[in-house]
Amino acid sequence: MVSGDVYALMAGLLGAVASSAAKLSLGADYLKDMCDTGMESWTRGDRPWTRGDRPWTLREGEKTPCDWLHIPLRLLCGGLLFTCNAVMWTLFSRALRRCPSSARATVTTAASNFVCSAVLGRLIFGETHAALWWVGISLTLSGLLVLHRSAPQTASQDHSKKDT
Repeated sequence: MVSGDVYALMAGLLGAVASSAAKLSLGADYLKDMCDTGMESWTRGDRPWTRGDRPWTLREGEKTPCDWLHIPLRLLCGGLLFTCNAVMWTLFSRALRRCPSSARATVTTAASNFVCSAVLGRLIFGETHAALWWVGISLTLSGLLVLHRSAPQTASQDHSKKDT
């Protein structure tokens, strides 16, 4: 049986993937730029969209495959966004059910999301984060470790405290 912490970690990862898919589908021309870069490195020689030794130097009226390919890629990323969000909420609800406390599931999911967002942002978009961002993440992870190490209180202890 999978623990609640694993569900929370997977929910955080899927949340980061969903936010990256949203940025790709709704953001600036990331997909078209990635396509252009990929095609530029792939196309060398006599291709219809090259002239001479300079790829992507187009004659008037010429189109590259990336002029239309980014549209279905955006739609695919939009579908990925909705799918990842649906699965993420399912996993998060399982984490809430299986973790000893809702705070533990929430903090684990948030920390996982932050770290995975940083890694995906670096890999996909080339983003870098300031030192203050990493200090904040370190504090969040430290709080997560404190939550994981603390012993959960049982219901009988809570009732005995209320009676006194």
